[in-house]
Amino acid sequence: MFKEVVELLEKKNLQIATMESCTGGALANAITSVTGASEVLQFSAVTYSNEYKIKMGVSADVIEKYSVYSMETAREMSTHISQFANSDIGVGITGKINAADAKNPEGQDDLVYISIYLKKENSYENFIYKAVSGETRTWNKQQIVKLIEEKLQKLLKD
Repeated sequence: MFKEVVELLEKKNLQIATMESCTGGALANAITSVTGASEVLQFSAVTYSNEYKIKMGVSADVIEKYSVYSMETAREMSTHISQFANSDIGVGITGKINAADAKNPEGQDDLVYISIYLKKENSYENFIYKAVSGETRTWNKQQIVKLIEEKLQKLLKD
């Protein structure tokens, strides 16, 4: 997994950074499982709390207005991790994987918001993953990572 993405990033001399919440570093783990990943992964942060999303640059106003579980927050995460790490691509992931959050009750308990920020184009590839009920959290995380891998492959081939 992620071998082709790492190779494409290396070939294009691009770097990537990630800010993950509900996936808990699963994306960074998938990337770093590939030999040569140190050439392309600039930085990765797991920001499970609102406090640390804000410390990493996510606007408190965005979280307050749209909720921490929103595409707007995912976009902020992808942009700010790219800026923080001075990377060409930033990935932001926030949402809930079939679990309620007493501190942040808003939003559906089965939606994950994903944003890929492309610095050069100043553009975003945004999409939502609907967690599959009855499957484990680990299985859903794996599906999210596969989906991101597919999106990155397509973006890097274009």
